[in-house]
Amino acid sequence: MPVYRINPRFWKSNPFLSKFFCTLLLLATTFSVQAQEKSVAREWMEVLLKMMEMDGRGPTIHSRNLHHATAAMYDAWAVFDPQANPFFLGNKPAEFPCAFPNDFPIGDNPDSLRNVAISYAFYRTVHFRFNNYSSKGRTLDLLTDKFEAMGLNPNDFSMDYQKGSPVALGNYISNCICEWGLQDGSREENGHEALNYAPSNPVLKPYLPGTQGLKKPNHWQPISTRDYVDQRGFEPNLEPWNYRLITNEKEFLSPEWGKVAPFAMTKADARIVEKEEGPVKIYHDPGPPPFTLPKGDAAGIESYRWGFLLVGMWSGHLDPADGVMIDISPRQTASPDDFPESFAEYPDYYQFLGGGVATNNRKKNPKTGKPYAANRVPRGDYTRVIAEYWADAVNTASPPGHWFKMLMQVSDHPEFEKRWMGKGKVVDDLEWDIKSYFTLGGTVHDAAIAAWSVKGHYDYIRPVSALRWMGDQGQCSSPQQPHFSPVGLPLIPGRIELVKADDPLVGNQKEHLHKLKIYAWRGPEYIENTATDQAGVGWILVENWWPFQRYSFSTPPFAGYVSGHSTFSIAAAEVLTRITGDPYFPGGLMEFTAKKDAFLVFENGPSQDITLQWATYYDAANETCLSRLWGGIHPPADDMPARLMGQKIGPASLELANQYFGKK
Repeated sequence: MPVYRINPRFWKSNPFLSKFFCTLLLLATTFSVQAQEKSVAREWMEVLLKMMEMDGRGPTIHSRNLHHATAAMYDAWAVFDPQANPFFLGNKPAEFPCAFPNDFPIGDNPDSLRNVAISYAFYRTVHFRFNNYSSKGRTLDLLTDKFEAMGLNPNDFSMDYQKGSPVALGNYISNCICEWGLQDGSREENGHEALNYAPSNPVLKPYLPGTQGLKKPNHWQPISTRDYVDQRGFEPNLEPWNYRLITNEKEFLSPEWGKVAPFAMTKADARIVEKEEGPVKIYHDPGPPPFTLPKGDAAGIESYRWGFLLVGMWSGHLDPADGVMIDISPRQTASPDDFPESFAEYPDYYQFLGGGVATNNRKKNPKTGKPYAANRVPRGDYTRVIAEYWADAVNTASPPGHWFKMLMQVSDHPEFEKRWMGKGKVVDDLEWDIKSYFTLGGTVHDAAIAAWSVKGHYDYIRPVSALRWMGDQGQCSSPQQPHFSPVGLPLIPGRIELVKADDPLVGNQKEHLHKLKIYAWRGPEYIENTATDQAGVGWILVENWWPFQRYSFSTPPFAGYVSGHSTFSIAAAEVLTRITGDPYFPGGLMEFTAKKDAFLVFENGPSQDITLQWATYYDAANETCLSRLWGGIHPPADDMPARLMGQKIGPASLELANQYFGKK
């Protein structure tokens, strides 16, 4: 709504008019189907994203919520559209029928009726889901307050839609979706708990040295955190490092998510693996990741070592004081046209020591015809900012929600025209929002199912465990030097070295003599005050290596292979490129500025304002993928296969969505 500013002295001298005006303003902001600057779908999507931020459930669960909530709104919209086919109503998604006679009486005011139906379908679906979550007190209040502010009645549960009631229609749609969700393979009634998964390794306490008994270096190790930042948004206890520990062991999130009914993926996209507990589906199976012993051959051992070691090398890029400056403008960061498809090709794509990947030069902005201006910043600021900006962890809408927010930014851009797939007439705000949300909701849902089906099956180790394990084994460069192991880490002068007798890290009793040390981000132990301190980069023992994360988080609680962020981001970039009909953001540029000394959460920074810039949706997605390597969360082997999966998931989701949007 427009913002009107009136001199405050006017209100003091006119208290009656002040109260009268405020009453009018309150009435003007309540639900109205005749005039809204935002579509009703947009209003509700903003509420859902805020609820996701407050709740903090994992990306699998909220991807499913996004799919079902957007499908509920789509079906309520489609009933009133002469060309569209509903997704649930009158169909059998995953063989679950939702009867609908297809003769709903539209009435004389279809726009008003449609908005009411959309609101009830959304409200009932989201309320049902969040009522089962531990955050329900806060999140449900937000949802219901909005619903009542629209003049709608949360106690009207009627479902007799055949008389033309939009309330009953919305309730009926939601009832179908909620019943369907109880048998879609997600185990919603059991809190989405897995039936058969058990970790292969003992728990890692990353605040202690080494891997503490890891026996299977190809498999995920559960993480125990301390002073745990609750995923529902409670603030951390920022006590100094040596105070009393409060530990929290996180279970693997959704290791059996491959059982969940997808949106557009089909049996042809799945490989069935027979296990003791029964058949398991793996969607868009990329094959196994690189293995070290005992599973790996010589090539696998080297790929395993190279990939995780790259993460360790990039950890040394997280200090702006190193003096390295880079240009992060679109002219230097153009996303490559092709991705490597084999592990053997990765060294030509990822820059092992310098960081980043091979990129294409983009000389000018195609929308303005002018060259992109240089944007030179300290590498140590850029790497830290993107690691945090794209992390989408605590108190965020999660990775899939991030891409919904980006879609909203595009939709709001003054230069953007809402032509579906860039063609035909400009559609109204509601049609654009309904179609784009439905498509992206189905996309992130399939991305989560595919990525987590791979995670659950291959159960692959994270960098914090792999690097520490290899460091525990020793150095692999020379049998003539101390602490040799063929599955250890190579000695790289200035980056990985043996601790010598005169080394500051050797210890008072020389207990660390001949251990391996790495030049990397020093970790949260070096941060006492997050507002003023910065850990910086320096020599640490490999056994103490830590991702660029707070000590209360360390690493996501599920296997690494494949990267969920990479799957979500590339799939979303594919969809946004196609539905807008343009690979470029409106105006050829999208930006986000991280303010100096204010943006980073668990250490001070950045040292100056850092403006992230993306010309295309793929540029943004590519940066997302790389942020997880600089953040110490994924090696290239987790990243690239996920990108290739996303390239399949996005177009397939849009193709199916367009079938529903077509003529009956």
